[in-house]
Amino acid sequence: MDMYTTVVSFFQDGGPFMYPIAVVLGVGFAIALERFLYLMNQTRVNRRDYEKILPLLKQRRDRELAEVTRKSRSAMARIIADGMNRRSSSRRRSDIEYAMEEGLLEILPNIERRTPYLATFANIATLLGLLGTIIGLIAAFTAVANADPAEKATLLSSSISIAMNTTAFGLMVAIPLLLLHSMLQSKTAAIVESLEIAVVKFLNLMDGEQAAQAAPAQKAAAARA
Repeated sequence: MDMYTTVVSFFQDGGPFMYPIAVVLGVGFAIALERFLYLMNQTRVNRRDYEKILPLLKQRRDRELAEVTRKSRSAMARIIADGMNRRSSSRRRSDIEYAMEEGLLEILPNIERRTPYLATFANIATLLGLLGTIIGLIAAFTAVANADPAEKATLLSSSISIAMNTTAFGLMVAIPLLLLHSMLQSKTAAIVESLEIAVVKFLNLMDGEQAAQAAPAQKAAAARA
């Protein structure tokens, strides 16, 4: 109960700027939670589809591969499907690579969406805290100017202590938001890296398949020569 009373007193003594900082905290944590759940789900489904797709690619089972990519809505399946669709009309590596990179660029906004807001909210919370402290200090000095000289020191120290609550609360909000932003950025980078690895593997396997198909023809030509 004492902890609750302390927190409530701290919040009330901070002045009106404590409320917008609290709103920033709520919105920031809501975005962080939504992004965390989304990125965790993307990581899970991409890994699941990668484990399904890679053996099919190695075994050149295109019909089953097309079926897997058609049923799944993961980013991994979508990029592989883009590569297979382009391969049906062009066998050149550059054409397939461009198609898969185009698909990756279309997916990236969904993966990176709203995460940068957390850094912005952290900055806003810090600035609101500083603004609240400055406004509080202005009000404190104005009140002290008209106070009894014997009470000025006590009144000024009390007012400054209260004004500092806003800065403290702003930093208490900003620091966790920055940590969450860093964590989500790391998860986002890991997902993008896994998709880029899938693109490279697909292209390399396709090159190996073309080389295997070309080998008998080269041997026959050498035998005729």
